[in-house]
This record gives sequence, C-alpha cells and structure tokens, in this order.
Amino acid sequence: MYRIKEDEFKEKYILMVPSMMDSLFPLLKYSLFSKNYHPIFLECEEDLINTGIKYVHPDMCYPSVLIMGQFVTALKNCPYDLNKVKLLMPSAGDACRGSNYVTALRRTVDMMGLKDTVKVLTLNMVGIDPDNQLVINPMMLWRAFFSFFYGDILMILVNQVRPYEKNKGEADALWNKWIDIISDDLKRFRHLTFGHMFRNFERICKDFKAIELTGEKKQKIGMVGELYVKYCHLGNKDMIKFLEEQDCEVHVNGVTWYLCYYIDSHLSAEFGIHNQLPVKTALNFMMYFQNKMIKAMRKYGFYTFDGYKEFKKEAEKHVPTGYIVGDGWLIGAEASAHILHEYKKVLAVQPFGCLPNHTCGRGMYPVLSRQFPEGRIVSVDFDASMSLVTAQNRAMMLVQCELIE
Repeated sequence: MYRIKEDEFKEKYILMVPSMMDSLFPLLKYSLFSKNYHPIFLECEEDLINTGIKYVHPDMCYPSVLIMGQFVTALKNCPYDLNKVKLLMPSAGDACRGSNYVTALRRTVDMMGLKDTVKVLTLNMVGIDPDNQLVINPMMLWRAFFSFFYGDILMILVNQVRPYEKNKGEADALWNKWIDIISDDLKRFRHLTFGHMFRNFERICKDFKAIELTGEKKQKIGMVGELYVKYCHLGNKDMIKFLEEQDCEVHVNGVTWYLCYYIDSHLSAEFGIHNQLPVKTALNFMMYFQNKMIKAMRKYGFYTFDGYKEFKKEAEKHVPTGYIVGDGWLIGAEASAHILHEYKKVLAVQPFGCLPNHTCGRGMYPVLSRQFPEGRIVSVDFDASMSLVTAQNRAMMLVQCELIE
C-alpha cells in the first residue's frame, strides 16, 4: 500500500498542478501522489495576469491567463531540477475553450525554451491526447472519491457558518482541523471506508452546529458560473470574502453536483447508447453517497441543494438540459434552484466570452428572471483587463438591489 510522505521527494518526477478549486484541492492533491509523481500545487498569486498575457492571448479565456501565469512563475522560480518536472493540465475534454489549455501550455513551455525539458501531461476522461495522459491507478481514484465528498461538505458548512459566527475565525479553524484529519487519513490510506465517511459526515455537521452564532439576519446570495471562476478565489477576485464583508452569506453548490452532471452528460455522450451501463452505474454510485451527505447536513439544519436526481428533475421545468458544453445547463439549473429556495439573489461569475456561460448561462438569465420575478440575477464577466473595483461594483448592484415581495 503506497503511503504518502509529503516531505520526501524520492519520486521520479515533480508534478506541477495549477490552483483551480479552493475547497477541493487541499484534499484532492493526495490522489495524485504515486511512486512516479510528487505533486506540487501552485500557490503563487503575484502578478499572474501580466505574466500570463505574455504567453497567451487574453481573448482566449481568463482562467487560461491565470493558469499560464502560475505555471510560468513556478517554472522561472523552480527549486527543482527542471528535467524532473512535469506539468499537469486537467480538462473536461469537450468543445469548451478550456480543452485548448494543454496546447496553449505546450506553446508557453516552448516559448520559454523548455520544450525538450519540461513535459505537459493531460488529465481528462474522454481519451484526449492519450500518449500524454496521466496514468491513474485504483488507489488514486479511491483517494479522489473521498476527497470530493469531504471537500463539498466542508465548503458548504464553512460558508454557512462563518458569516454568523460569534467568535471570528472559529469556522475557518474548524475547517482547517477537519482538513488536517482527513489529509492524514488520505496520506496513510486509512479510514477510507464508506461507513467511516458516513460517520464523519455526522461528526463534521455536529462540530459546525456547535459553533456559537450571533443570530443576526444577513442577505443570502447564491453564486453560480464557470467551474474555475466559481470555485477559485483567483478567478473571481476573492468574491466570497468581499460579499461576506458586505454582511452577506454566499452559497456555492458542491463539486459533486458537477461530477454527476459530467457523468450524466459528457460521459454518457462519449460512451454511446450501447455502453450506458457503466455510466449509469457510476452516476447511481455518486448519487447514493451524495444523498448520504445531504441527509447529514439537513439533519443538523444546514441548507443544501437536493441530490442530483431531484435537482435535475426540478431544473427540467425551467431550463433546457440539452446543452452540455462545459458547465452547460448546470449554470441555469443552479441559478433557478437558488431562487426557488432560500437564495433569491444570484451572482453569476464567468470568464468574458465563455460560450457555455453566455448561452446557457447569461442567455438564460432573462428567461429565469421572467419565471422568477421574486429573484434577481447579476452577472460579472472576468477578463485580464477587469479591475478589482469593477468586479466589486458589479457585485454591489446585487447587494443593494431591492427584491419584489
């Protein structure tokens, strides 16, 4: 059984991975450790935009600018032997511009004069660029499975508790405590059983429920949008922190809903009609554990969306579910779910020019606004030229607007 030792670099290659999901990557990184690779998740944040646009055109996609900026900064300041460094670029592998990141990254490496030194690996589920695909073994998948659910429950709970905590910093401290506990289990490959995960769901909810709250009422805002911009503070200019400073509570739906959507749409289309059994089995497997997580949260009075099956069934009444490029119909579905339930104000964050967001996202907002006059949707398009003040002013339009009773 492979045990992870983060402080030892005996592995054959250093695997650099860009920051993409704040809530998930502190745990998911352990799924990439192996006898061949020692992953380093990039944390550099300084001057990423100016660095990135030197190597990729800003019209391509805002996340690509930030990601290239991180990779270039890391390579220029790399403390490791570059001959032992590889870069990993995850991708959905569909018609989204994000699927071009691998090509853009290889071009960037070439422009830096490192074409014959640093290799770019891909990570996708649809077989793109198989010669450079990161090899995933069952142990890595097992660690990743637990990371997704633990990452979701911790993100949802800390975002609901932190704005109301009486003793500031208590929710974040509890989040860090559980990250450390779960990280240790992932490293040692212990307690990674379904029964233990279900018991941990209860323990985590109980711990967050025990945090003393002020009892005050705050605005509730749901945040939807493109995967990177929604889940990474670099992509949304730390929007959750800003909104909490405006006395708001922000709900961001969990990543497991995206995974279910991806299996249900992307993989279903990839496998074809004659090979649906593996896809349906995987989807039912994910939904079973997602419902267990939801049940634990609701038992202790926390808010969360319905499980994917019920979530999609409700969404089909309001948004067309045939659009599956990138985040596709999931964007409008999350917006409608927020408004239908407790979060009448919705902030939609997306890269400027993002096709899925501008069609199934922004294109759906007028329709949803007519269906739900009691709600309000404001979108923020992020690009390399957008200032922090502009992004925050857009968000303030939502904070300060009055809702129709």
